[in-house]
Amino acid sequence: MTDCIFCKIIKGEIPKKFVYKDNDLVAFYDINPKAPVHVLIVPRKHIESLREIKEEDKDLMGKLMLVVKQIAEKLGIAKEGYKVVINNGRVSGQLVFHLHLHLLGGWKDKADWNV
Repeated sequence: MTDCIFCKIIKGEIPKKFVYKDNDLVAFYDINPKAPVHVLIVPRKHIESLREIKEEDKDLMGKLMLVVKQIAEKLGIAKEGYKVVINNGRVSGQLVFHLHLHLLGGWKDKADWNV
């Protein structure tokens, strides 16, 4: 997908400091954070949303969850707690149509919002 901002970040066309990077995933700070720590975890494979995942993506989806845990530990938010959010579709608030997870944490007392 040529006009996807996350694909451009993954290809290095838009500079970004990565919190995490491997052959399958990248993670970087959200430019419009909703929490003291707000990281986006993005598969390198362009998948528009959860509606488009396939059976062949099950290992990738599992890896996303394991990497969330690893990044939360690395950033020091694992012990106190954090949220993981996936917006799926326009009316859910998805702004970039490339599957990604929001890792949110770092609040001092409790999260500013509840689900």
